[in-house]
Amino acid sequence: MPTNKKRINITLPDHLAVFLEQIALRDDVPQATKAAELLECALEIEEDAYFSVAAENHDKSHTRFISHEVFWKKAL
Repeated sequence: MPTNKKRINITLPDHLAVFLEQIALRDDVPQATKAAELLECALEIEEDAYFSVAAENHDKSHTRFISHEVFWKKAL
């Protein structure tokens, strides 16, 4: 059956494969669905870490801040 979703092929170490199988059974979902859910969570954590570093760098750069209203007046 065709799908619009991107497919990937991964090789898991035995201990991860067993764990994935167990939690997929626990949640009554296919292993691929559980793997996709876990990957999505991991990517959100990575994104948070990236933006946290970006925010820290922004705070250290002594950037001049402007109000929301001023920004949108200039942007429009």
